[in-house]
Amino acid sequence: MRSRPATPLTVATAVDVHAHAMPMPVLTWLADRGLADLSGVEQGVVRLDPLVSGVGPGAPLPLPRSMIDPLVRLAELDAAGISHQCISLPPFLMASMATDANLVTELMRRGSEALVDYCAAGPERLLPLAGVPIGFLSAADTARAALDGAGVLGLAIGTRGAGQDLDAAVNTALWQLLHERETFVLLHPSGNPAPNRLGDFWFPQLIGYPMETAIAVARLAFSGVLERTPLRLCLAHGGGCLPALRGRLDLGWSRKAVARTTRVTPSELVGDLYYDTAVFDPTSLRRLVEDVGADHVLLGTDHPFELAERDPLGFVAAAGLTPDAERQVLQGNAVRLLAGPRAG
Repeated sequence: MRSRPATPLTVATAVDVHAHAMPMPVLTWLADRGLADLSGVEQGVVRLDPLVSGVGPGAPLPLPRSMIDPLVRLAELDAAGISHQCISLPPFLMASMATDANLVTELMRRGSEALVDYCAAGPERLLPLAGVPIGFLSAADTARAALDGAGVLGLAIGTRGAGQDLDAAVNTALWQLLHERETFVLLHPSGNPAPNRLGDFWFPQLIGYPMETAIAVARLAFSGVLERTPLRLCLAHGGGCLPALRGRLDLGWSRKAVARTTRVTPSELVGDLYYDTAVFDPTSLRRLVEDVGADHVLLGTDHPFELAERDPLGFVAAAGLTPDAERQVLQGNAVRLLAGPRAG
């Protein structure tokens, strides 16, 4: 085993682990293949092929300037009091339902390289989380190459890959690698579990995403993945619906033979995971900390989307945590998880 290279996280005051960028090199690469329409970039809009985005054809996706300009982002971080930010591709660039292994593998490779280059504009503050082609045999090798490259401290993945759930057998080698390397992984919802019912009112994000996260992680728990290969998995949006379902999952585990698939309860397995603060209500954040512990909650904003937390430090302060708990949430946990050991 060897330690990670020294990082500026040793002087961190507030580390945001949930933020997104869509660097122009990867958008241009998609446009060259007829998979992106960049005509609205100057107006803050991009249109992606449904094969990539997972949303309807021609849907205008928000492209705030800081998605493509790291200098704008750095100014925004200064204004918000964020010292460091982990940056990943948004779900619209995860191609979670695409079944073309070559396309998805190349998209993740190019996307990760573009994130590294983007973050080089703020090397003391911007930290890329590489993407991997979940659902394909190339996932483990792609993850290994990214982690062995310069500047990558962790990964970001969606809740599906190749149209399959995360517990599909094809992902076994990836989970083993991430377990062995103690890799920090942000899990972000990348699908809509009920598209026929959630097509209106921005429900895919408002309701679908929290449901999607709960489904994906419950499958990881009940399938035995989390028991066989414990992971440093941080769940976006405070884990969505999952924290509220722990009692119900345990009840099923204890009373239904078909759900008794692990040695320990589901709540123990999901209790070992990590959760970000993007719940947008101080009372909900305080309850999340009470439920999973201050040592399992990390600052997350979803910057720079419209549904982002715009005053992250004020939001955490409003939850009324103890000084030690607030320190852990703002930076202590992220510093510990992002700087952990990994195999050579």
